[in-house]
Amino acid sequence: MTTTLTLSAVQYTALDGGIPANVAEHIRLIEDADDHGARLVVFPELSLTGYDLQGLADPERWVTAGDPRLDGLREICRRTGITAVVGAPFREADGTPRLASLALHPNGGLEAGFKVWLHGREQPFFRAGDQAVILDLDGWRIALAICLDAARPVHAGGAAAAGADVYAVSARYAAGEDHRLALHLGARAMDHRMFSVLANLGGTTDSGPSAGGSGFWGPDGLVLRQAAGTGTEVLTATLQHSALDRYGPERPARNHAAPASRGPAAG
Repeated sequence: MTTTLTLSAVQYTALDGGIPANVAEHIRLIEDADDHGARLVVFPELSLTGYDLQGLADPERWVTAGDPRLDGLREICRRTGITAVVGAPFREADGTPRLASLALHPNGGLEAGFKVWLHGREQPFFRAGDQAVILDLDGWRIALAICLDAARPVHAGGAAAAGADVYAVSARYAAGEDHRLALHLGARAMDHRMFSVLANLGGTTDSGPSAGGSGFWGPDGLVLRQAAGTGTEVLTATLQHSALDRYGPERPARNHAAPASRGPAAG
């Protein structure tokens, strides 16, 4: 296990032009993160399409595991050695529709994490997941969460029980939700003595302007670094495992076989 992990949270304003245009911009931003030494890059919720639920009627807005439109992302991950987590509407092999965070690894592998706590108006379009996905990277364990998941303590609690060192949230917090954002990310980190990371969707969506606020929180619940604006920005931090180790018995006992439980459906 490495004693440090360098990662980038990308606050991203989705482009018009569909998945190809956003893939090209993701590649540029991953190259930026590589220049800063990142091993992991986290993008916001639905970063490859923008948060446009009505647009999901178009089949071209959905991706699959073998989607050739993701090839450019696979190549930049292979070339840089970075694992990139991108947000997309995703169809499983059996056609099940998911609101997903897709982890693209340097070896060409793909791990898909699904939003567990769907907002009410998302439910007609997606099937909810039932647990947090945990990535293993350089001996660090990173739990993937999507937006409302971070508002449900059971989600982060299950991730911590599964051994998570980092709780990585891809989200869409809008203007006026600044306090809510800070409470969620700070509380999840402090409750379980792990780092939390937020990649928030920038620009403007159907919920209004972005709250910005992407960044990093330490296991004491305090902000380590945070975006100043609401546009596209790459924020990079090097996390020290010693910051977790000093809490020792305060950290939940880790059961690496335990998934993060879903609980009842959200409204």
